[in-house]
Amino acid sequence: MKGVTLRTAHDNELEALVAIDDDASQLFVRAGLDIDIEQGHPFVVSEKQRWALAIQRGLALVAVDRCDTPIGFMVLGYVDGSPYLDQLAVLTGCMQQGIGSMLIHYAIAWSDHRPLWLTTYAHLPWNKAFYEKHGFVRLREEECGAQLRAILQEQQATLPDPTQRIAMVRHGT
Repeated sequence: MKGVTLRTAHDNELEALVAIDDDASQLFVRAGLDIDIEQGHPFVVSEKQRWALAIQRGLALVAVDRCDTPIGFMVLGYVDGSPYLDQLAVLTGCMQQGIGSMLIHYAIAWSDHRPLWLTTYAHLPWNKAFYEKHGFVRLREEECGAQLRAILQEQQATLPDPTQRIAMVRHGT
């Protein structure tokens, strides 16, 4: 993690975020989850629009190397009036160096002692367990607010292995 810093994403970095996410998605492919959704699919279009809006609002952060090249990112927002971690991804070649933890610690601090919500896969070792390590707990869908349930339902309708999509929350301390 030496030389890695966090900064807000620049307006022209949306495609860099997409490229990082695409690269990180190779882990899913290796685990048998081919998340190959065509670029014009409403799910992909909606995701890019959320990320672009987060960039404009200063809610997209990138982890950059010494050359200021993005190597990881996260997108923050609000769901049901609470802080929400929309996405977190790190280039596969930069994983296991504490970059994801650096990003999640920032998100926790940003949530300012309020519950921080996210969705993820339950059965992949680098997802649920990573968030649990940082104080997140799994909740049943019926324990979530209406907006978060809608997000889960959209993911379950689009992404592979829909029964494994879950909501997690880290309660503020």
